Amino acid sequence: MNELLKNTEEKMNKTVAVLERDYKSIRAGRANASVLDRITVDYYGAPTPIQQMAAVSVPEPRVLMISPWDASTLRDIEKAILVSDIGINPQNDGKVIRLSFPPLTEERRKEIVKDVK
Repeated sequence: MNELLKNTEEKMNKTVAVLERDYKSIRAGRANASVLDRITVDYYGAPTPIQQMAAVSVPEPRVLMISPWDASTLRDIEKAILVSDIGINPQNDGKVIRLSFPPLTEERRKEIVKDVK
């Protein structure tokens, strides 16, 4: 019985961890680096998370800035963001990529509520 309880508790903890990760990746109007967690870039033939290729910072409340360590990967990162489903268009200035998060609308708020439910 104790083994069954232990296995069930372990599975529940994993489920809660996945739910927390999913909640962090919801785009809710403020710049949050967690929206990039699921995006991978083809870096020399290997899918690599953006956080391992660049410094991600939040210079303003609604702007996320991605500064790649290798400037040649700038286009690849931009392409991966465009292909993803985060709904934000990257702005490339040749050195960094900026993601501007639009303010929430009533329609977007209702969409977030649906996602969370």
